[in-house]
Amino acid sequence: MSFLQIVQQSLPKLMNGLVVTLYLTMLAAGAGLLIGIALCVGRVFANKIVSVLCAGFIELIRGTPMLVQLFILYYGLPAYGIRLSPLVAALIGFTINSAAYQAEYIRGAVQSIGAGQMRAAYSVGMSKWQAVRLIILPQALRRVIPAWTNEFIYLLKYTSMAYIIGAPEMMAQAKFIASRNFEFFKVYLLTALIYLSIVWLSAYAFSRLEKRLRIPGTVVGER
Repeated sequence: MSFLQIVQQSLPKLMNGLVVTLYLTMLAAGAGLLIGIALCVGRVFANKIVSVLCAGFIELIRGTPMLVQLFILYYGLPAYGIRLSPLVAALIGFTINSAAYQAEYIRGAVQSIGAGQMRAAYSVGMSKWQAVRLIILPQALRRVIPAWTNEFIYLLKYTSMAYIIGAPEMMAQAKFIASRNFEFFKVYLLTALIYLSIVWLSAYAFSRLEKRLRIPGTVVGER
């Protein structure tokens, strides 16, 4: 069977899988960003107990493989009466994993902002949380876009692990197609090309967003 015939035969099913892949990636990245912001703020600006709890959660998630987390969610929780569908288990797993990493990216961006800005906010009568919300976080979220681009691309590729617990994403569709026609090389090559195309498009879109939101005077060599 020629590669063109493989494309014609496989593309509709792979596109169905791509929809699930993008659904998992975008929801996990978006929810992970919100949770990551909360974890970062809790770790950097909250009291010691909250800070330790946030740091503990981040290190727990970062210190364990994503595959183990998915297996706990999908195969481990039913022992305690909690049964999740493959898609929901994958979404929760990717979200908490992404949140832990995004929290650290944002923390790095927050700590790159000079302490003088907090002092300036206090001097004009702002509270700590007003300064964090109105001055520190808006700058940090603009500075973190390059790291966030990498996180989105990693997440897009990591969603391929969801096929192990039965989520019908693109890799699961590719495995199903290849097991039927035994054209493993051509089907997986086509799958890789689709991933590559989506990664390129994502990187281009985030590059445009980064240029649009760049803070003037903060980039070395900028004119």
